[in-house]
Amino acid sequence: MDKIKIGQIGMGHNHGLEKMLTVRKFHELFEVVGIAEPDRRWELERGSRDGYADLKRMGIDELLSVKGLNAVLVESDIWDLVPYAQKCIDAGVHIHLDKPAGENIDEYEHLLAEAKRKRLTVQLGYMYRNNPAVRYCMEAVKCGSLGEIFEIDAVMSTQHPLKYRRWLENFKGGDMYIFGSHLIDLAVLIAGVPDKVVPCLKQTNFNGTRCSDNCFALLEYRKATAAIRTTSVEINGYGRRQLVVCGEKGTIEIKPMERPTICTISLDSFSSPYKDRKRTVELPEPEGRYDDMIKDFAGMIRGEIENPYNYDHELAVHRVILKASGLLSNR
Repeated sequence: MDKIKIGQIGMGHNHGLEKMLTVRKFHELFEVVGIAEPDRRWELERGSRDGYADLKRMGIDELLSVKGLNAVLVESDIWDLVPYAQKCIDAGVHIHLDKPAGENIDEYEHLLAEAKRKRLTVQLGYMYRNNPAVRYCMEAVKCGSLGEIFEIDAVMSTQHPLKYRRWLENFKGGDMYIFGSHLIDLAVLIAGVPDKVVPCLKQTNFNGTRCSDNCFALLEYRKATAAIRTTSVEINGYGRRQLVVCGEKGTIEIKPMERPTICTISLDSFSSPYKDRKRTVELPEPEGRYDDMIKDFAGMIRGEIENPYNYDHELAVHRVILKASGLLSNR
């Protein structure tokens, strides 16, 4: 089977380089035709890095006109993601779209509608979907091992440098928009679309910053709650990134989420009300953070597998993200 011809738009997204390195790792699947970066600043700052340095440079229109082009990684500055992705969909190519998918729900809805009409793959860059422990948890939820879910507790925090927190000032939702989106994606996968979203966006103002760097959101369901917390100022925040899913028959805790991933399960059959009775789940450690995601992308393009996250799901997830980020009302 012919290799998938793929290019990349943008170097501004912090996950972009790793995505390109992962694509190039699977040389039996992909042929990289080049990269388009309209912003000279990013070309100067990141263009010489391994993975980018030897790629052919071209304009966006030139890239999208490459004969036989199948797909594009959209890895630009976050505010340009959806506009550039729309250009790709208009050109009839599949996209891997990094997240979050813009502050304008109407533009994103139009993009997904056009992709659906043209039967084009839209894969979002939510890397935890491919995390082995998360997949284990999702399967446990799906098969009913945990029983009815009544609580989700998710945290994704970091101790970011001052420069990064100043960059967060570009977004009203701050940490919730950038990082909470990963957790909201998981909550919706587990429990569905919530009845109500209550955002709580706080600014620590440490070092004179004005970003929302201490954020919380409550997702309310008929019988369940999901607590989403993300900050940029937590000491060892990376080590406390976690997903806890509680059901009537059992609890799964993933903490830390990665590097390393540690997953435990507690079931009613071996639990005790006043003792810590959890068992560690042995799971394979992935070779790379994005390996499975990129291989899935290839499978979708080739028609070998169906995208497990359809257009309606992606739109529903993003609506919840915007509500939690104070960008969309509950009405």
